[in-house]
Amino acid sequence: MKHRLLLIGFLMVFGTVFSQSQLPSIPLKTLDGKTIHTQELNTSDPIVISLWATWCAPCKNELDAISEVYEDWQEETRTKLYAVSVDDARTVKRVKPLVYGKDWDFEFLLDTNNDFKRALGAVTIPLTLVVKDGRIVYRHRGYTPGSEDELYEAIKKHLD
Repeated sequence: MKHRLLLIGFLMVFGTVFSQSQLPSIPLKTLDGKTIHTQELNTSDPIVISLWATWCAPCKNELDAISEVYEDWQEETRTKLYAVSVDDARTVKRVKPLVYGKDWDFEFLLDTNNDFKRALGAVTIPLTLVVKDGRIVYRHRGYTPGSEDELYEAIKKHLD
């Protein structure tokens, strides 16, 4: 009995670790209301997924910092950034005005029920991921100035 419990515990931990390395397939909305599944974002080039919210100052600071260098990143690495807002039904109406006011040149998706956030096991935001071939190859929580440089290095590390 003790061995079975140990085996079950091991399988639960192994399954959790394995699932967290795979990008979950969750339906999200675009800013114009279309539904896409996160699995559709898979490419052989690394992509960046940033979980953020309009009420999160560090999130906006991170997206501002990345925005300043994003065009260069795209030219050098073909990387695309998907900013996934976790604003709920009460605050989601703030997303479009903020995005258009900031003139951020990213792809924006809405996770108003926090299904994607939960599937990733994200407790706090910002959460920034680098994904390649459906696998999460880099994960960073929070933001401090200069974190975008570390993110860029992670992107370059996973280029073909």
